[in-house]
Amino acid sequence: MKTKQQVMKSWIINLAAIVLLYALLLFAMETGLISRYLRGILMTIFINIILAASLNLTTGFLGQIALGHAGFMSIGAYTAALFVKYIESTGVVLLDGGSPTLQGQLFFLLSLLAGGLLAAVFGLLVGIPALRLKGDYLAIITLGFGEIIRSFIENLSFTGGAQGLKKIPRLSTLNVVYLVMILCVVVMFTLVRSRHGRAITAIREDDIAAEASGIHNTYYKVMAFTAAAFFAGVAGGIYAQYLGVLGAANFNFNKSIDILVMVVLGGMGSLTGSIAAAVGLTALPEALRFIPNFSDYRMLIYSIVLIIVMIFKPSGLLGRYEFSLTRVLEKLAGKGKRAAGEGGGAK
Repeated sequence: MKTKQQVMKSWIINLAAIVLLYALLLFAMETGLISRYLRGILMTIFINIILAASLNLTTGFLGQIALGHAGFMSIGAYTAALFVKYIESTGVVLLDGGSPTLQGQLFFLLSLLAGGLLAAVFGLLVGIPALRLKGDYLAIITLGFGEIIRSFIENLSFTGGAQGLKKIPRLSTLNVVYLVMILCVVVMFTLVRSRHGRAITAIREDDIAAEASGIHNTYYKVMAFTAAAFFAGVAGGIYAQYLGVLGAANFNFNKSIDILVMVVLGGMGSLTGSIAAAVGLTALPEALRFIPNFSDYRMLIYSIVLIIVMIFKPSGLLGRYEFSLTRVLEKLAGKGKRAAGEGGGAK
């Protein structure tokens, strides 16, 4: 059990790392080190981190397979897009020379909140009946939900129908999205480390024993599922205002599988594993583009890498282990002290 001093030390170290990364990001943006292409990769990585970490709440920590995460993402995307388009139609200046104004950034954050809340409402509506069932029923129900949402999007006029929703104000900026991503991950990490998170994990281990211990299984299942839907909606809102155009095909079954692959590869029950997998699986196909004779086979190599990792590490890259920067620094400090002691003894 960690003491208060150890917890405070860990928070300070992690906060310092977050601030340092943010400072490096701002420096790279100001000096032009980040090209438009690299900016797009980083934006996709931030979005995928939120998606993978949020799905891990349901699949990893709760132990329920969900195959409709892209459906919640689409709800958040269209809600946020329609919100900012309506605000823009009222005459509010959201963009100035292609860059978001202060008002634009404020409405961007409000649109993410709106998208997340509506996605959470749908998550609640789907989760209440579905999570009372056991086994693979949730996977089947969420799969059907994702396809229903996609069909509705294609046949509703205010979503643009099959032609898609266009001329969405592009309010997603790299620095703001970085902060939103950090906030989402911190909230999810705090949730899984709280007593609510321990109750959710107990249900994963043995739902009968958890219920016998006084844990309200349905309540905590719905809580985890709704929280995951909320963060998927937030990621969808960022995605919509980065692309500037939306289509139902962006949120098909394959998108849900892509997110699930990140969770499984990183480790079901490890948020830091989901982050590592989201970074790796997003960057790897792009990195292979620039290797001679590999660019034409990059998706094949990508698939082979996934198969190899699953064969030799079936629990995922980190399993249920959480990477800790504090532990790494403590080990390095310990090795340094031992090396200094051996050097002193040699004298």
